[in-house]
Amino acid sequence: MFKALLLEQQDKQTIATITQLDESQLPAENVTVAVKYSSLNYKDGLAITGKGKIVRQWPMVPGIDFVGTVLDSTDQRYKAGDEVVLTGWGVGEGHWGGMAEKARVKADWLVPLAAGLTPLQSMQIGTAGLTAMLCVMALEEAGLTPEQGEILVTGASGGVGSVAVALLAALGFSVVAATGREANHDLLLKLGASRIISRDELLTPIRALDKQVWAGAVDTVGSAVLAKILSQVNYNGAVAACGLAGGFDLPTTVMPFILRNVRLQGVDSVMCPFARRQQAWQRLAQLLPTSFYDLACEEISLEEAPAAADKIMNGKITGRVVIKVA
Repeated sequence: MFKALLLEQQDKQTIATITQLDESQLPAENVTVAVKYSSLNYKDGLAITGKGKIVRQWPMVPGIDFVGTVLDSTDQRYKAGDEVVLTGWGVGEGHWGGMAEKARVKADWLVPLAAGLTPLQSMQIGTAGLTAMLCVMALEEAGLTPEQGEILVTGASGGVGSVAVALLAALGFSVVAATGREANHDLLLKLGASRIISRDELLTPIRALDKQVWAGAVDTVGSAVLAKILSQVNYNGAVAACGLAGGFDLPTTVMPFILRNVRLQGVDSVMCPFARRQQAWQRLAQLLPTSFYDLACEEISLEEAPAAADKIMNGKITGRVVIKVA
């Protein structure tokens, strides 16, 4: 038997309970992992509170990422005792996830724990941090350098945004953090932001082309915010977009792409080849300042996860929340 946070649906309401499960109830996949840590992300908040149609089968163990030790494997890439990380791949949505003492998943979904990272640090980074690193890599590959000007990070108080700020600052970029949370300004400055702007500044009327302001951007919001950014990016600039919090629509024109050669780079940490995921984890281990782990991370117990999910849905959590599972 092992402990888990289990989501069930009763009268169209989501019920979250801490319970004991049997290993025979785990999904039929090829690697079983003893989970050490998971993390609490926005998708987990949607699942646990029932405020979003994120869960595709019931019952469900939430937790879109986790780190742990392989217990057994029928895949030759992993053996008992290996430390592994999983991010994305629909766990916690359509496949049982990381908020349980044991998980069984496909070997393809795992990567070895990067050298230089502890299990705890890997979940302090988590899916959000991996996504942030992939965004930074996309901007680098577009040719952006610190000399070209300021890089904007939207949703800077969130998991992806806070890691992106720290990574870009570590690489020498001048980072402008956009946030709606005034209380988080000091934290973002400590993470390396050179200045802070209100997210309201990105909600002014959108023009096809606006004054050139940004060398590039990491956008975690999308929709009107992304359209506004695209109109303000310098010639030959680039935007790495990874979020849809603002919606699916993009009210822009082709003018930024044709007249300014702006590149829009979509980033998805799930649809990402194994080699690139592994490279991103290795760079995270090398680049992310050790101060990040103390400044922007909170550790909670599995029992505290439902209450924390309510907080994350009400905008009362900053940075990363790690769940100590076992």
